[in-house]
Amino acid sequence: MSESIRVAVVGAAGRMGQQVVGAVRAAEDLELVAELDAGDDVAAGVREAGASVAVEFAVPSASRDNVRAILDAGASAVVGTTGWTDEALAELETYVSEVNERRADAGEEPLGVLVAPNFALSAVLAMSFARQAAAYFESVEVVELHHPDKVDAPSGTALSTARGIAAARREAGLADSPDATETDPDGARGANVDGVHVHAVRLRGLIAHEEVLLGNPGEQLTIRTDSFDRASFMPGVLLAARQIGGRPGLTRGLDALLDV
Repeated sequence: MSESIRVAVVGAAGRMGQQVVGAVRAAEDLELVAELDAGDDVAAGVREAGASVAVEFAVPSASRDNVRAILDAGASAVVGTTGWTDEALAELETYVSEVNERRADAGEEPLGVLVAPNFALSAVLAMSFARQAAAYFESVEVVELHHPDKVDAPSGTALSTARGIAAARREAGLADSPDATETDPDGARGANVDGVHVHAVRLRGLIAHEEVLLGNPGEQLTIRTDSFDRASFMPGVLLAARQIGGRPGLTRGLDALLDV
């Protein structure tokens, strides 16, 4: 029987953190070795526990420091905290490379970091389907719907979805979706992400939901993903925890592990 993977959870007191703690405990091939939260020394906690992987679900303001601390402690990281910008990801990619260079000089195995906007398999597939469909429709918009306790808008999933759609449309030589709006003082048209409009809804009773609306003359395609419970994210989180140790450097998105 292969040795279990030693996992620390950072942000363990939060709603997602508690789900991760329970999922890791229930997995036969994973061992929960540390539960860390705000106020804890992340690097010391991960190092002292001997964790090889740390799963991080915290707040955007703390996530950069947490991930660096995890790497400094000698563990790979699975990051579910949203709010990571392209600039922050580029900085993280450089930092991971520098850490792995030092580890190579010391004869140590390289580390990996996976940052994903969403760990629900339905959401990952929906983003992939949206990229495939984007080149075939004149108009496209994204609507994301979450609980009102979410601190960032648009969601990381919506930003990733919009950027993927925009890239697919550029590759196909398509212009931005037609829009005759001339005045919008209150921002009713939502955020403009690389030419794709994104609308954020915050409503009590929701968890995490997204619609991609694609339109042509006489037809519409709607791609929708719904997470009704945070348990929906756990298969993706556990998949990442099992695989990130074999993926040195920065991996962006769970789709890289699903081959979609």
